[in-house]
Amino acid sequence: MKNYQELIDSLVDVSKHPLRQVKEFKARTGNKAVGCFPEYVPAELVYAAGMFPVGLWGGDVENSRAKEYVPAFCCSVLMSDLEYGLNGTYKDIDAVIIPTLCDTLKCLGQNFKVAVPSIKHIQFTYPQMRKIEAGVTFLESEYGRVLTALEELSGAKVSEKAISDAIEVFNDNRMALRRFTGLACDHTDIITPFVRHAVIKSGFFMEKPSHTALVNELCDALSTLPVSRKGKAVLLTGIMADDEAMLKMLADNGLSVAVDDLAQETRQFRFDVPTQGGSAMRRLALWWQIFEGCSLAYDPSKKRIDMIAADIDKYDVKGVIVCMMKFCDPEEYDYPLLKEALENKGVPCLYMEIDQKAEAQAQTRIQAFSEII
Repeated sequence: MKNYQELIDSLVDVSKHPLRQVKEFKARTGNKAVGCFPEYVPAELVYAAGMFPVGLWGGDVENSRAKEYVPAFCCSVLMSDLEYGLNGTYKDIDAVIIPTLCDTLKCLGQNFKVAVPSIKHIQFTYPQMRKIEAGVTFLESEYGRVLTALEELSGAKVSEKAISDAIEVFNDNRMALRRFTGLACDHTDIITPFVRHAVIKSGFFMEKPSHTALVNELCDALSTLPVSRKGKAVLLTGIMADDEAMLKMLADNGLSVAVDDLAQETRQFRFDVPTQGGSAMRRLALWWQIFEGCSLAYDPSKKRIDMIAADIDKYDVKGVIVCMMKFCDPEEYDYPLLKEALENKGVPCLYMEIDQKAEAQAQTRIQAFSEII
């Protein structure tokens, strides 16, 4: 068994070189790669079709050509995904699946289709009324359209068994990541904010069985070590917090991530796809019905606020950092409710605007926040 540092280094390396994995997969198998736009896509269908699902979460790039297609107030994740499509960074991606979870995604899908015709565009809609039977039926039909497009791309039909097997593979990965985050908060001397993020993020760029095996191996190594909690425990909430410089600022200022409520991280694996409930496709649709805790999943009772409050108590969180994706309306609508709940609970809150670049004053603000919690 590799030691924990070797395993961490391997996963961090993958997170920093995502498209290298795509090239290796295509060269080894001759199969295609499908990009999965934020935030939630049925990647199980891509896997079942024998192709490589790749998470596309943007990056630090100068958005020049993308602004010809979308307004400047488009969020940086989607803007940079379009820019990468235009500048050739995504040349090894054969298709993209784009959900319509927000107003920007609704428009971006059609713009991507026109701007990057070399990459097949697959768009689908999540139902807003997701708790009723009609919502499940509608989503099942939408997933059926996605599957048809994937079958056309791969040139082969996808069986019910292949989808069911894919669900099991992805559920195993979700379980491994839940195990990792449970252990990470007890080993913050080793699992720094950046390392924690990189271990999770690497899963978007690896074949799922390989990622699951590495994460479980890392968990086995961590479980043999004595508990060592270093730094003041904070909770991160928002769409994402993947800027390496900012994450390292947290550690430099004595902060550790005990738990997160990020769409790019824990929200991805909080809930398994049900093992019961009908066909594999229907069970995939049922996942969206049971899913909770995200501004992009319609929830008038705002369970997300209660879930964050529960995590604060469970992990003895000293402060909350709101990673507010710039120009993200759904997250902005939730913020007043979250801020009020945190104030009532007496938990300090730091509002950080995120645009995939560390802001100039981030160091000063994080330092000040660390001193008050």
